[in-house]
Amino acid sequence: MEIFRRRLAELNPTGLEGRGWVYVPWDQLSDRIGPLAVAAPGEIGIVLIESLWKPRLRPYHQQKLALVLASQRHFALEQAARGVAVRYLASSDSYAEVLRAAVVDLGRLRMMHAAEYELRRHLQPLVDEQLIEVVPHEGWLTTAADFEAAGPADGPWRQDAFYRAVRRRTGILMEDGKPVGGRFSHDGDNRQRWKGTPEAPEPPTFEPDEVTAEVIDLVRTRFSHHPGHVRPSALPATRAQADAMRAWVREACLEHFGPFEDAMSVRSSGLFHTRLSALVNLHRILPRDVVDDALAAEAPLNSKEGLVRQVLGWREFVRHVHAATQGFRSSGFDTRPRPGDAGWVDWTGGAETASSVASVEEGVDGGVNPVTPDGDLPVLPAWWGRPSGLHCLDTAVSEVVETGWTHHIPRLMVLANLATLIGISPRDLTDWFWVAFTDAYDWVVEPNVLAMGTFGVGEVMTTKPYVSGAAYIHRMSDYCDACAFHPKNDCPITALYWSYLWRNRERLAGNHRVSLPLRNVEKRSDERRRNDRAVFDWVRATLVAGDPLRPEDAPS
Repeated sequence: MEIFRRRLAELNPTGLEGRGWVYVPWDQLSDRIGPLAVAAPGEIGIVLIESLWKPRLRPYHQQKLALVLASQRHFALEQAARGVAVRYLASSDSYAEVLRAAVVDLGRLRMMHAAEYELRRHLQPLVDEQLIEVVPHEGWLTTAADFEAAGPADGPWRQDAFYRAVRRRTGILMEDGKPVGGRFSHDGDNRQRWKGTPEAPEPPTFEPDEVTAEVIDLVRTRFSHHPGHVRPSALPATRAQADAMRAWVREACLEHFGPFEDAMSVRSSGLFHTRLSALVNLHRILPRDVVDDALAAEAPLNSKEGLVRQVLGWREFVRHVHAATQGFRSSGFDTRPRPGDAGWVDWTGGAETASSVASVEEGVDGGVNPVTPDGDLPVLPAWWGRPSGLHCLDTAVSEVVETGWTHHIPRLMVLANLATLIGISPRDLTDWFWVAFTDAYDWVVEPNVLAMGTFGVGEVMTTKPYVSGAAYIHRMSDYCDACAFHPKNDCPITALYWSYLWRNRERLAGNHRVSLPLRNVEKRSDERRRNDRAVFDWVRATLVAGDPLRPEDAPS
């Protein structure tokens, strides 16, 4: 980091006397919230940590590492330029060890409440010893009181009730106590298939400066054994670049976001989605800015409300559920003793990869491990890029491996849906999402995958499994057009769906949200159910072996 160190030294103020010091985690990179927003620059200093310890816990996607490190380094330069003193500490030690040493030199530190449960737990001993004072995290749009008022104390919790309560309390998209347009959710208007028009916008690209280029070189050399690769033109690391992404969303995405929110296409991985989630989760763009932009946009109501619901509704809801359940630990599930890598070490087979993954660390475990009746498989080679023969799955996986991102419908209705139908472990799939996505942190990825994506924790925060056959994917995408299987004739996803319902019929009995498909699966003939099971066994065996599915090999 020679170039970065030199530029930081040139900008860093020399007067350190009388400053209060704040630890800023990697995902709180804003001076518009917390202590940095209220203190004069000359009265405050910040501690930033760049440690090899965290990427030893899990083999995070190279694009994610590059985005986090480049954003943090540019944030350090931005703060030094405005007169904030910066201590940028590079280390191989854990964050707790680095901060314990920093306190000896700087005195007691403050920090905003950490978003990630993993970091909160890791730093709790320093908080207990009063070496770190924790103040509220001001990046969120809602409070614990909002969450508590919208549902029972111990759950189950429902996003729609939370969202309605928050809309009423904030007045967002409300008139005279009623929702604008007569409905809180316009999701029913947001299910159009995209046929190529209007033209999907291309996101802006960025030329890396010397600081970002230094990070790219670091990731490509030191973390070359991690999944994916770095895409330099897709690294909005500076504040100006983050602002450019936000402006692009206002100008190019919002008008058509709503109608095509659930659409999928091989011609555009993102369509009209904002692609801001990674920057928002780092607080390079504040969530309130995204909401404000949606409200101010000259866009149809369903587009405005759809984006507001994603940020004010779902994003806030999942973080409250994660906090209330301590990452579902209080729901009675066992935890794994160490962080998981979603099979990446086995997939690569490299000694370098295996030796880079940390052993059990103090205050760090592998998260809850719910056991479902047939969720016994590890993440299979198809989720790491081995062709599966299913064009929808191969397209979604290639997007993730290439970019570290795809939007929420491929995540839910392709990647998680197929994993659930064939019986991949909810924990292992969660670890895959955590490792593979640039916007994945425990508070967002665990609710989205353990709960919604796999129904692994049951009805804690969702009412049903989000599973489907080929009909949904065919209706909402053009994936099927280039597939060897026909969605209405021989696609195995439909048989997988019916087999899942039959195998889980006792578990799902009494769930009114799936009562109709359960009645339908009961009506299937014995011969059809035997064929469903044969297809299930064939798909599992083929994908476990790392081979592609072919129509001519399917059970007759």
